Amino acid sequence: MSAERRRILVLGGDGQVAWELRRTLAPLGEVIAVGRRTQPALDLTRPESILPLIETLSPAWIVNAAAYTAVDKAESEPEAAAAVNAVAPGYLAEAAGRVGAQLVHYSTDYVFDGTASVPYREDDAPNPQGVYGQTKLAGEAAIAQAGCDWLILRTAWVYGARGGNFLRTMRRLAREREELRVVADQRGAPTWSRHIAEATAQILAQLGDDRAAWHRACGVYHLTSAGQATWHDFASAIVDHLRTRETIPCQRVTAITTGDYPTPAKRPAYSVLDNDKLARAFGIRLPDWRDALTQVQEELDREPL
Repeated sequence: MSAERRRILVLGGDGQVAWELRRTLAPLGEVIAVGRRTQPALDLTRPESILPLIETLSPAWIVNAAAYTAVDKAESEPEAAAAVNAVAPGYLAEAAGRVGAQLVHYSTDYVFDGTASVPYREDDAPNPQGVYGQTKLAGEAAIAQAGCDWLILRTAWVYGARGGNFLRTMRRLAREREELRVVADQRGAPTWSRHIAEATAQILAQLGDDRAAWHRACGVYHLTSAGQATWHDFASAIVDHLRTRETIPCQRVTAITTGDYPTPAKRPAYSVLDNDKLARAFGIRLPDWRDALTQVQEELDREPL
């Protein structure tokens, strides 16, 4: 199928990954992005609406960047989190199979318990510790059981120039406060939303419409930036960059423990993912998180405050 005729359905509205996907996937086909407030609209809490929309649009590829990502709120709203993260992906996969589409779905480091000391591989046993991770893992299982061609890309610590995320929050707070207190005993890989979208586009371009290739590739892959950091490392890098560009009130970034900042949901202490499988299958490795962060911050520096 030519790019001119291929229809690509992106779920996630204006979320930070979906927004980047709309640009990176454009050379590969006609991109239709849907969310609760788009036209056409799709509300994943109403799974009965999924199949009719997909049958109407008849996409070649479905890329699901929609998720219930309010990790702490999920502890008090488990039904809402399950509807979007667990139930809807299964319906999406079934609908994809019905129209002959392939599905790409994003999952999370939260499927693991964070007790490891070396990067998690795709075949390591999951053990989610909270509602968010449990519902995302259930969504993975629902997709795998549906029978369509699918890829699940697990990522972590996602940030970008748009939306609500750690980078934008730290930049705002550094302009407001003399001290930032940031957790230093949780470790992961900050991953730029644009790099997630670009890697997705590269994967889709390689697989194309080759059903045999999709069958061979079907599975779970880890997709995060190279390197690793604590949240304190991440915040310190953000503030250090900001200081080179402007005078800010923030004088120090103080390391604290998870116990100093209790949250309703338990965070994995170790969220580093092994990306070797992705590199072997598709030749893709994301740049180091510090290089990506510099690029994003330089883009933000050019925007008016």
